[in-house]
Amino acid sequence: MRAIGVNTWVWTSPLTDANLPDLLRHIAALGFDAVELPLENEGDISPGPTRDVLAETGLTPYVVGAMAPGRDLVSTSPETVTSTQDYLRACVDLAEGVGAAAVCGPFYAQTGRVWRLDDDTRAAAYDEWRTNLAPVVAYAGERGVRIGIEPLNRYETSLVNTVDQALEGLGPLLGPGLGLALDSYHLNIEERSSADAVRRAGEHLVHVQVCGSDRGAPGGDQTDWPALLAALDEVGYDGPLNIESFTPDNAAIAVAASIWRPLAASPDDLARDGLAFLRAVQPAAPTGGTR
Repeated sequence: MRAIGVNTWVWTSPLTDANLPDLLRHIAALGFDAVELPLENEGDISPGPTRDVLAETGLTPYVVGAMAPGRDLVSTSPETVTSTQDYLRACVDLAEGVGAAAVCGPFYAQTGRVWRLDDDTRAAAYDEWRTNLAPVVAYAGERGVRIGIEPLNRYETSLVNTVDQALEGLGPLLGPGLGLALDSYHLNIEERSSADAVRRAGEHLVHVQVCGSDRGAPGGDQTDWPALLAALDEVGYDGPLNIESFTPDNAAIAVAASIWRPLAASPDDLARDGLAFLRAVQPAAPTGGTR
């Protein structure tokens, strides 16, 4: 049975040294195995104290980045590219500092930035993306951290919406230090078959985020969960399933994620319901071992 994680965005934004300890203890008490730590701003989270809380709770950490306004690797100024690379290196430093295996996110353009691309301009943008992402991938590789690139739906970007576009855009950069991070919410919007998209990602799959098709708790929604989980088995993904949803109480994150209404009676209800469903939908591990 795969481990189950949850993103702290379900409860709060930003995650900081002040609110992290109690929240991680709460997440562990709910029964989660892993936690996604969003680094919204460099310096929000200190590795040392975070490591201590992770050791106390037993939670396995993963780091996710946020492509806020002013963070772009394509069709922007050299100064913006440099500052974005510096931010992504800070995410890698946090991952190394807390023992996280991966840093994941839509590391190409500001979330919500959309523009029309014909074939030629898309090819040029992908070439620029590879050039500007490569130093970050090298930096992460030197520190034993893998980068996972997340395709987003058409309302949040026009650059990388599908697995095929991510594979095309990343091309020769793909390898031990760089792969894909897939989110069931975006797959549900952009892919004809979420399961087939997972199969196309194949060996390049680094990280998986899940939620209901309405961005709420997984389970009781339109997602074909058995098919999606079977595809993850087929490609040999043995990492956690990480619930990513968002609190509507923080204006900045609610607007960025288009969260206009509560997705559950409370964040705890969303987390508990999603955890219970993901535990139940997975087959039990065989006697004498785990998958």
